[in-house]
Amino acid sequence: MTAPTQTKPMADGGDDFSLKAILPPLMAIIVGMIMVILDSTVVNNAIPKLVDYFHTDLKTIQWTVTGYTLALSAVIPLAGWLTDKFGSKQIFMITIALFTIGSVLCGIAQTPEQLIIYRIIQGLGGGMVAPIGMAMVFKLAPPERRGSIMGVLGIPMLMAPAFGPVLSGWLVDSVSWHWIFIINLPIGIIALILGYKYLPQSDRHAAPHLDVLGMCLAPIAFSMLAYGVSEGGTSWTSLSTIIGLAVGGVALILFIFVELGQKQPLLELKVFKSSDFTRSIILVWIVQLALFGAMLIVPLYLQGVMHYSALETGWILMPQALCAGIGMPISGRLFDKIGARPLAFAGLAAVSTSLFILSSISVDTSLWVIILCICIMGLGMGFSMMPLNTHVLNSAPRQLVSRVTPLTTAAQQVVVSFAVAGLTGYLTSQIASHAASAGADANPLSAVVAGYGDTFFLSACLAAAGVALSLLLRKPKQQKEDGTAGGNNPDAAAMMGH
Repeated sequence: MTAPTQTKPMADGGDDFSLKAILPPLMAIIVGMIMVILDSTVVNNAIPKLVDYFHTDLKTIQWTVTGYTLALSAVIPLAGWLTDKFGSKQIFMITIALFTIGSVLCGIAQTPEQLIIYRIIQGLGGGMVAPIGMAMVFKLAPPERRGSIMGVLGIPMLMAPAFGPVLSGWLVDSVSWHWIFIINLPIGIIALILGYKYLPQSDRHAAPHLDVLGMCLAPIAFSMLAYGVSEGGTSWTSLSTIIGLAVGGVALILFIFVELGQKQPLLELKVFKSSDFTRSIILVWIVQLALFGAMLIVPLYLQGVMHYSALETGWILMPQALCAGIGMPISGRLFDKIGARPLAFAGLAAVSTSLFILSSISVDTSLWVIILCICIMGLGMGFSMMPLNTHVLNSAPRQLVSRVTPLTTAAQQVVVSFAVAGLTGYLTSQIASHAASAGADANPLSAVVAGYGDTFFLSACLAAAGVALSLLLRKPKQQKEDGTAGGNNPDAAAMMGH
């Protein structure tokens, strides 16, 4: 019998802690996370180029985003089980390798169908990089130093969304769209080398029972519902829409029953018994529906209607990410003093106002109006998202809190996929509707602009609903500590990297 693998100890106290000692493994984690975060921001700016290159339509190409986010949602809940079974270093390396391979395949895709499949492969790898990376950071540093270490980790998380569209625009305009994916190859290799050399081995644990049935039902439910929502943008009575929604709905109902009956469910749905949690998570979903759909539509408008290049579009979009980066730390400090409700109200009011202004867009609208709107939107996002996500965790029953992060993260990816699929389908149908009603002699650009205006208006209405719902938020009740300590916690085994 072979001896168990010796593990390199991670920091568990402040006395022997050295930032210099953990910097190499921290860099391995940061490089891997930068690669994944960048990839989530570069594709939106390249969508118009992909539509032209493959001679297809927006409804098809949007599945490069929808398929990717659905793949993320499918694997996120498995991160804890896999790290228990095989070790965090091994799984982190495998996911980085899978993401890198998927990136190279995307770069050599010959058809839109191939690109969608390869993006799904990317998502299957990328979905676990962030949760596993965060868990390893928590084990590398002692509790009293985790705030400063997480601050270091947060820098690339803020910078990548700002510079991702610019990098994407430069590659698309100056080189080729293929390079928005192939550029991940050297980054992935660097992450693998650093990870192999510097990431410490971690202990393996007895993995809990794997919910195989739930793991199969969830992707079927969410992908078919996303397909139905996408087709519904064209016609809610078409056969493809009805089949997608019916199959997805049945699979979702079965998934809910299976999860509620499992001792170790893939996603802990019992947390929805908390009314505070339910209100909070619904509000987060509304914000994401409004924001992430609009974040895809704005680059399409800038390139398709205003005829800016991909690089110019990237520079135009940068202020939004920078404003969000300014708002996040401010809202973080205010959250401890005033709670989530005023911050969510103010942030969502800013988002809805900017979207309502964009809904009145015309062919004569100045670029500066659009920049002002996306800056306000970015500030609103920065002020609302962090407090809302923190409020969600605070609202969860204490004994289930370790199971909430996989649920909320996976659900948010599903909602993003619905937003992308639904709003792109709605945009396409509204443009066609305005073109048909305008007649042959009308300016076709006017129909396109009107379709974008309708889509921004729909997003604005969603954000306005979020403003109203934010008034229902209340400070989470103080919960008893029963069931939270050591072996008394039935969900302790679900915590990643425990």
